[in-house]
Amino acid sequence: MTGANVHPAYETPREVTSAVTVVLEDNPSNMTLEGTNTWILRAPGAAASVVVDPGYLDTAHLERVEAAAGPVELIVLTHHHPDHSDGAPWLAERTGAPVRAFDPGLCLDGDPLGDGDVVRAGGLELTVLHTPGHCADSVSLRFDHDDVVHVLTGDTVLGRGTTVVEHIGDYLRSLDRLAELPAGSLGLTGHGPERDDLPATVDEYRRHRQQRLDEIRGALEVLGGEATPRQIVEHVYADVDRALWPVAESSVTAQLEYLRS
Repeated sequence: MTGANVHPAYETPREVTSAVTVVLEDNPSNMTLEGTNTWILRAPGAAASVVVDPGYLDTAHLERVEAAAGPVELIVLTHHHPDHSDGAPWLAERTGAPVRAFDPGLCLDGDPLGDGDVVRAGGLELTVLHTPGHCADSVSLRFDHDDVVHVLTGDTVLGRGTTVVEHIGDYLRSLDRLAELPAGSLGLTGHGPERDDLPATVDEYRRHRQQRLDEIRGALEVLGGEATPRQIVEHVYADVDRALWPVAESSVTAQLEYLRS
């Protein structure tokens, strides 16, 4: 892929900290923001790296990841959505690295991840936090390096805006868990820029989610308790780009299930 055909952000791996490099996939959209962030983790002096969320089966992107990562010890997936996971088998075949994920069906030559597991790879110790809500198999990964707590959030927390949620109760519990991280923890998100203070962002997310729930309660009072998700979207999200209404409808469906339960 040549420089004439791609934004420079998609050409150059960017060092975030001494143990973290990000390679941005060229798949921007309303859902993926600038694109999918593929994270390369390696402590200084470590012989091999960890690749988190290789992205789509996009050969040009995966070749950039492979070049930036060098020897790869492990591939980790934060969840099953194809913009994070589809490229994992290709990269595993090229590098010989196993793939680990919470969902056993995504694993290749590696064990499934479990909540609280400590994964030692790339010269780092990654603690697995099961953070469902965006989807059932979502995990976050915490590691400490150079006195900074790093947390890879997948799509549980994005670099800008809020995320789509499948199960509100699970998601609120996951946010509560992330809120307990030390102040100033660095959020390495699945899409968009890093979050300099992840717990502060999580607090904003919790307030936003409660505000949306209150808005849906208000809509039900106006429209009636049997209002459909579409009717509520038209009422609550009237000022939102209609291209996003299908996504909003999915989120409202989850929130209605939560409220009605």
